[in-house]
Amino acid sequence: MKTIHAILEELGLSEINPGAGMGGAWRECSGDLIESVSPIDGRVIARVRQTSAHDYEQVTARACEAFLQWRMMPAPRRGELVRQIGNAVRTRKRELGMLLSLEVGKIRAEAEGEVQEMIDICDFAVGQSRMLYGLSMHSERPMHRMYEQWHPLGPVGVITAFNFPVAVWAWNAMMALVAGDTVIWKPSSKACLTAIAAMKIIDPVLQENGLSQGILNIVIGNRKEVGELLLADRRVPLVSATGSVAMGRYAGQVVASRLGSTLLELGGNNAVIVTAKADLDLAVRAILFGAVGTAGQRCTTIRRIIAHRDIFTPLAEFLIRAYGQVKIGNPMEDGVLMGPLIEREAVHTMQKALKTLESQGGRIIYGGEVLSGGIYDTGTYVTPCICEARHDCPIIQEETFAPIVYMIPYDTLDEAIRYNNGVPQGLSSSIFTSDVGESELFLSHQGSDCGIANVNIGTSGAEIGGAFGGEKDTGGGRESGSDAWKAYMRRQTNTINWSRDMPLAQGIEFGVE
Repeated sequence: MKTIHAILEELGLSEINPGAGMGGAWRECSGDLIESVSPIDGRVIARVRQTSAHDYEQVTARACEAFLQWRMMPAPRRGELVRQIGNAVRTRKRELGMLLSLEVGKIRAEAEGEVQEMIDICDFAVGQSRMLYGLSMHSERPMHRMYEQWHPLGPVGVITAFNFPVAVWAWNAMMALVAGDTVIWKPSSKACLTAIAAMKIIDPVLQENGLSQGILNIVIGNRKEVGELLLADRRVPLVSATGSVAMGRYAGQVVASRLGSTLLELGGNNAVIVTAKADLDLAVRAILFGAVGTAGQRCTTIRRIIAHRDIFTPLAEFLIRAYGQVKIGNPMEDGVLMGPLIEREAVHTMQKALKTLESQGGRIIYGGEVLSGGIYDTGTYVTPCICEARHDCPIIQEETFAPIVYMIPYDTLDEAIRYNNGVPQGLSSSIFTSDVGESELFLSHQGSDCGIANVNIGTSGAEIGGAFGGEKDTGGGRESGSDAWKAYMRRQTNTINWSRDMPLAQGIEFGVE
């Protein structure tokens, strides 16, 4: 296994790193130093000098200036740059995955899978660069042509969370690039080194193509010095923000107050319905990854299992047996399926939620302990937890960002769908059944109210080809595939009169002799 020093050196990182970059030009920032601490063993990986308000202004001004040139490059040529970015990431997939694992505690397979998402969205965006389609419409006026087209929007702000430190940025940034936008990235301070490393991999691509600084930018800093400025900045027409519901509500209000736009990817409280006609082996395998993967720290993590009463007990027994085989430890090591939570505060939040559940009449049927001894002395390792709960327990209305799953019994499918929809969040959902009628009901207008609804697969592991996002408290945003590219562009309706007359729409007569 490579040392931390070797990983940092291969990715161009130092013991102290600047927190502001503009596509090859890194600023010697004047903000405070922050430490990136690995949740694996509590060691400091490296430090970052944070962006100050002055640094932010310099970066944003450059992003605005670069936009004026970048928007004029033909979209297929912008796609060619993104293709080269994807290839550059391919050459450093393993090293970037190792750093990601060190910094946020993901197991190696998931960490490298996240880097692969970066590569995949680059490939997708390359194709999209030749498909930024408008529509042609028939005018009601003779000898008139009416159509719509899409134009670059401007500098786009991207605020990302620790749990997907590079993939979510890439979803936004690569689509924004082919749309003709420049990008200002504010990553989580808990995953700042991974963000800097990603930018350093991309920097040579920009330089080799002779592109001006300011196309892809990064600013690492606290909410006051950077976050508030980005949200309130009228030069940034769109802010894509991933995080808590509280953060999203605030960000949405600030951006809306200046009539800007937001893409909000917020809380998930995702349920899997397991019917009496389900393949339980299939369901258990999906639930294990969906509830335990990333130590329960995905927005698409399975939080609730709504199981038919007839199969509730055997399903619980199968899950307990599967959970008992999960190896917990250093995520850099082979065979480990679950690493640490991001920090001790997350462990405290998990323990508080479990106590609340018990006070509300629920019970723990497996796991939930804080581990200690050896590597576990960081206080960031827990056993994943299975609980039994009533559908009306208040705690299950909340998203606890930890490996807790609540099992809830049901009698009728209508009841199960009501439980699925009966939470404030609406990101992802799933049903396991071999009955086509049950699956179609779940996917119908009266079925799941989530932005993502699956049949016989779990709630997480979304492919980049589909639009990602949810409803209600999840924020309503859509990123990545399908027609999500439209959020990064402005729509313009055009009407051309090629006659010598001036007819008005709706048959209005307005003129003088």
